[in-house]
Amino acid sequence: MRHRPTHWNWIIALSLAAVLAGCSTAPSIEPTPSQQPPAVTGEHIGSGKASYYGSQHHNKLTASGERFDQGSLTAAHRTLPFGTRVKVINTRNGKSVVVRINDRGPFVRGRIIDLSKSAFERIGSTRSGVIPVRLEKTE
Repeated sequence: MRHRPTHWNWIIALSLAAVLAGCSTAPSIEPTPSQQPPAVTGEHIGSGKASYYGSQHHNKLTASGERFDQGSLTAAHRTLPFGTRVKVINTRNGKSVVVRINDRGPFVRGRIIDLSKSAFERIGSTRSGVIPVRLEKTE
């Protein structure tokens, strides 16, 4: 003889299905670049000391594969993606410059960014060698 389920069996089965469905998650869909929200400008990235590349590095390959040009507005940062544009603000005089990250470094404790000589000269004197800065994201 075949067992006929009671209405309680159906209620239990539907409840169990609802609980299991509630535990699952929908697959995440990564937005395409055009759907990405715009970068927040002026967002504080960090503060520390900035130094600049010496002339002995001119025309050598950077970590991104391009040649270093001390006349360009570029910089090295340990973790920011290559191509990221960063506003570097000298906290002593308020002068700022926007640079593009194309290398890795600095690898000296307390330093947050290495600037090309040209970028450094826009916000401070190369005689000082190291200046206190604040970094902000730009578009």
